[in-house]
Amino acid sequence: MKALVIAIKDIRMEMRAREVVLSTLVFAILVIVIFNFAFGGRPQDMNAIAPGILWATFIFAGVLGLSRSFQAESDESCLLGLMSCPVSRDVIYFGKMLANLIFMLLVEALVLPVFAVFFDAGVLNVQVVVIILLATVGFSAAGTLFSALAVNTRARELVLPLLFLPLISPVIIGAASATGLALDGRAWAEMARWLGIIGAFDVIFLAGSYLVFAFVIEE
Repeated sequence: MKALVIAIKDIRMEMRAREVVLSTLVFAILVIVIFNFAFGGRPQDMNAIAPGILWATFIFAGVLGLSRSFQAESDESCLLGLMSCPVSRDVIYFGKMLANLIFMLLVEALVLPVFAVFFDAGVLNVQVVVIILLATVGFSAAGTLFSALAVNTRARELVLPLLFLPLISPVIIGAASATGLALDGRAWAEMARWLGIIGAFDVIFLAGSYLVFAFVIEE
């Protein structure tokens, strides 16, 4: 419940400022337009390249959104105040992670129809939605931790992707591979291995971030 309060606080701040979702959405659509000009002339290749383009868009936009996760508290010198709240550090983590998850899912929900129109790809189906949901949980879980780690560094916009993207690559590879199978009309059983990898990393990222977040935020 306390984590939910922190998440609601972030959501209310975003509703007033409209910085994270709006900037991330514009960036994601810009990436889609660029890829469309680069590959849109060869529709026969769409099923092969669409998963990579889709997840490249989500990665770039997601990192941009995660870089702002703790930025408001840091810029206004409120991070110490957040840490002074009578709650454990894991509550702060789960509150921030929940807010990041909601922001990312919102952007992804808005981007998917645009992607489907530009690339004429069947991404609006249950299988793709489940894959996106599973991968976004792991992305948000690890991203929130590394956002807290990078917030007090001088080059946080550079530090976050350098540390975060290599770690999250198994989830992205699994998500892109499973999405490719889904676009080919394959059954759930054929993508079970990739879904299992994504789910395993989700659990690892959630548990690991829960254990080390208190040490990261104290630094």
